[in-house]
Amino acid sequence: MKELRELRRTFFEELDARQRAALLSWLGFTGTFGLVRALTYSIKSGKGPFRNLSVGGEHLHHYMWGIGMLAGVGAIAVHGEDARRRHPAVATSYGAGLALIVDEFALLLDLRDVYWAKQGRISVDLGIGGVALAGSYFAALPLLQALRREHQRDRSEAAERGADGVTGGAQSAA
Repeated sequence: MKELRELRRTFFEELDARQRAALLSWLGFTGTFGLVRALTYSIKSGKGPFRNLSVGGEHLHHYMWGIGMLAGVGAIAVHGEDARRRHPAVATSYGAGLALIVDEFALLLDLRDVYWAKQGRISVDLGIGGVALAGSYFAALPLLQALRREHQRDRSEAAERGADGVTGGAQSAA
C-alpha cells in the first residue's frame, strides 16, 4: 500500500496535467493494443470464450469501436467542462480508442481484411512503434525535466547577474 501512495504522490507532484494525460493515454493505448491482439489470437485459434461479433452476417471490426471512442473523447474536448476534459478516463479512453484503430490500420489502408495476412503486419509495426516511441519519451522524462530546470536556473542566474550590472564583459573602474 505504501508503494501505491508513493506512486500516486509522484504522479501528481512530478508530472504536470499534460504529462499525466499523455502517460494515461500511453497506458490506455499499450494495454488495449496488447489486450486486443491477445483476444484476436484467442478468437482465431478458437480458444477461450470470445468469438467474433457480427450483425446480419457482417463482422464488426474493432476499429469501429475505436472511432466511436475517439468521437466521444472529441465531443468532451470540444463541449465538455474543464474538469471533464481533464478527467483521467478521457485520456485513457483516447489511448484505448486509438489502439483499436491502429490495430486495424492495415485494413483501413488497403480497404480489405488483411488482419492475418502479411500486409496486416503494418498494424502491428505501427502499434509497437507507437508504444516504443511514447515509452522512450516517458523513460527520458526525468532527464528532460532536470535539463529544463537547469536551463531555467541558468537563465535566472544570468538575468540576476544582468540586473546587478554584471554582463560578463570588461567592467569599467569607478
